[in-house]
Amino acid sequence: MAKEFPPYVNATGILLQVFKKIKDAPPPPRFTQDFLTTKLGFKKGSANAVIPFFKRIGFLGSDGVPTELYKQFRNDSKASSALAEGIRFGYSDLYSRNEYFHNLEKEELTGLIIEATGTAKNSSTIKSILRTLDVLRQFTDFEAGKAKVTKDEKPISKSIQPESKLPIQKQEIQSKLNLSYTINLNLPETSDITVFDAIFKSLKENLLKND
Repeated sequence: MAKEFPPYVNATGILLQVFKKIKDAPPPPRFTQDFLTTKLGFKKGSANAVIPFFKRIGFLGSDGVPTELYKQFRNDSKASSALAEGIRFGYSDLYSRNEYFHNLEKEELTGLIIEATGTAKNSSTIKSILRTLDVLRQFTDFEAGKAKVTKDEKPISKSIQPESKLPIQKQEIQSKLNLSYTINLNLPETSDITVFDAIFKSLKENLLKND
């Protein structure tokens, strides 16, 4: 069985115009040839390939009903990410071979398509696929939507304790009123263990009582 080619149209100039016009025209109940000719103004037959192409990239359902991706594409703030998602859907085979295939230069992209389809390098189909991808990339920013650090986000810094002090000891004491306290204890510099014993004994007897 022959492999299915990635989505493409031969009349890429018309595809470019359709992408621009669907931004202005309200989505139809069903995207039909009549919609293309009557509402978008294309001659009969000139844009026939657009409908199956839109179905391949997830802009139309199998019944021709515009999908959420189609509607999001009409929103200028979401258009780029919507089409990027459509490309990931329609060109999943190429993505399985290179997850950044949309960034490849023409020679590398041609090689990837030949690898995926088994088609001759000078095939007219390969040229149409390349021209179609050129049109899609005009409307798509594949970096859109990546997480960015906001102005409010600040790096977390670690505090450094002086070498002459032991690390600060913290102990939360819960009272009957559910109040909590933090005790910062700086221990003296001494090698006499009895000093530490006396300090912690006093803490236990006077501050760390549970009643």
